[in-house]
Amino acid sequence: MHVLIIGAGPAGITAGYELKKRCPECEVTIFEEEGKVGGISKTVRYKGNRMDLGGHRFFSKDRRVTEWWEMMMPTQGAPAFDYAKLGRESTIAEGGPDPELEDRVMLTRNRVSRIYYKKRFFDYPIKMNLNTLKNMGAGSTVEAGASYLASVVKKLPEDSLENFYINRFGRKLYSMFFEGYTEKLWGRHPRDISAQWGAQRVKGLSITAIVKDMAMKVFAGEVDAQKVETSLIEEFSYPKYGPGQLWETAAHEFVKMGGRIVRNARVCSIHNQGTHVQGLAWMDADGRIHEEVGDIVISSMPLKDLVASMKNVPEEVGEIANGLPYRDFVTVGLLARKLNLKNETDIPTLGGIVPDNWIYVQDTGVKLGRIQIFNNWSPYMVEDPENTVWIGLEYFCSEGDEYWNMPSRKWKGMAVRELKKMGVISGIEDVLDAHCKKVRKAYPAYFDTYSQIDRLIEYLDTYDNLYCIGRNGQHRYNNMDHSMETAFQTVDNILSGRKDRTNIWNVNTEQEYHEEKS
Repeated sequence: MHVLIIGAGPAGITAGYELKKRCPECEVTIFEEEGKVGGISKTVRYKGNRMDLGGHRFFSKDRRVTEWWEMMMPTQGAPAFDYAKLGRESTIAEGGPDPELEDRVMLTRNRVSRIYYKKRFFDYPIKMNLNTLKNMGAGSTVEAGASYLASVVKKLPEDSLENFYINRFGRKLYSMFFEGYTEKLWGRHPRDISAQWGAQRVKGLSITAIVKDMAMKVFAGEVDAQKVETSLIEEFSYPKYGPGQLWETAAHEFVKMGGRIVRNARVCSIHNQGTHVQGLAWMDADGRIHEEVGDIVISSMPLKDLVASMKNVPEEVGEIANGLPYRDFVTVGLLARKLNLKNETDIPTLGGIVPDNWIYVQDTGVKLGRIQIFNNWSPYMVEDPENTVWIGLEYFCSEGDEYWNMPSRKWKGMAVRELKKMGVISGIEDVLDAHCKKVRKAYPAYFDTYSQIDRLIEYLDTYDNLYCIGRNGQHRYNNMDHSMETAFQTVDNILSGRKDRTNIWNVNTEQEYHEEKS
C-alpha cells in the first residue's frame, strides 16, 4: 500500500509516523511545499534567536496526544535555565532529561497571558478582582455591572459571535475586551461571524463561572481542573527550542522508519476519476512537474486549494470551496534591549521583564493584535535571555492586501511606531534587530461560504481513498492536538478498513472550551 500525504505539518507528520509505526510494510510519502516541516507550528531561526509562529502551548485533553508528545520529547527532569536561576517552581518528571544538558526535552512552563488595554494590564480571561476594578475605574465598573445584569435578564439569540460574547459578559465588557480584537483578527465585525468559533474558544468564560472559579481557589486552596468548567490551564509543556523542534524530531523518526519526505514540493493537481483518487502531480523548486501514483491520499492542504486542483468537480461544490475565507498574518520579530513594561507581578523573571507568554492588544488605535515574549516561552529561544528581550508582534491581514504586500523594512517601522505609541518601548534606539515572517492561511474563518461546508464535505467523502485532516485540511480552527487527532482517526480507519469518515470530521466539533481539562 502506497500512501501519499500532502503537507508536513502536525497532521501530516503524525499520520505518516503512525502509518509507518503501525504498518511498517506501507510505503508512505509526504509532500511539503516549503523547505521546512511543521506548517504553522514550525520554528523560524534568525541569528541565534528563534520565533514561534503564532505561539503553541502543548496541552491536550487527549491522552493519546500527550503520550505521543512525551514519547517524542520527554518532560524535563530538572528546571530550565531561567527557573533554576530564579528559584521558580515547575513540574519535574523523575528521571527526565536536564534541559541544560540535553536538547530533546519538553519544558514545563507557567501560563501567563494578559490583555494590554489603554496602557494597563488586565487578566486574560477577564477576572473580577481588585486589579480589574482599579484599572477600569468606578464609572466603567458600574456600567459593566449594569450591562452584565441586563444580559442575564435578557439573552440574545446566539446567531453571531457578537451575541455570544454579550450573553456571557454584557455589552460593556464585550465592547472593551472582545469587539476590537476580534475585528482585528478576522477583518470582520463579530456580528458577521458565526457563534460556533466562540463556543470552542471561550465557552465557560462567563462572569459567574469566573467568580465561581476564584471562590473555589480561595476556599479550597487548590482546584481540581477536572471539576472546574472554566479553569484555564496554569502550566503547559513546550519544546526546548520551540514547537518546530518537535515536528523536526518526529519527521526524523518517520524517515528513520523508512518514510519519505519530499520538500519544496507543491502539489498542483489531484488525479481523481469517478469516486477514486489515482495519485497526484507536484512541482519542484525548478518548476518541473512530477507524477505520483498512490493507493490512498491524505490531504492537509487547504480545502480551497484541494478542490481547485481536482477535475470534474460539480459547480456548486467548486463555488463553496472557492469562497472559503482565510486570515493570514505577519510576525515581526524584534530584539530589544529592554521593554518599558514594568513587572508588577510577584513572578520573578530574568532582567525583570513582564512574565507574559502572550499579551493581547485590545486598543483599536494600533493594528498590532498580539505580542509574544519568547524569553518566557523558553529561555533557549533567545541567544542572550539575560540582557535582551526577543518579542514577536502578530499582525493579522489578508494575502494580497496593502499590509501583506508591505516590505519587511516597513513592517519594522510600523512595529516600532506602534510599540512606542503604546508605551512598550521608547523608540528605535531600544531595537537591536528585526525579522519579518509572513504566514499564509493561518486561520480558516467561519463566514462567507463556510455555512455550506457540509455540502463540500459530503462531496469529498464520495471518494473512497481520500482523507482530509488538519486545520486547513478540514477548514476548522483546530489546535495542534486536534490536528493530530484527525491523523490518528484517519490511520485507525485506514488500517481497520472503516470507510465512514464521520469520526474524522467530528474531531473538534464539541462545544466545549479548549483549555478545560476533561
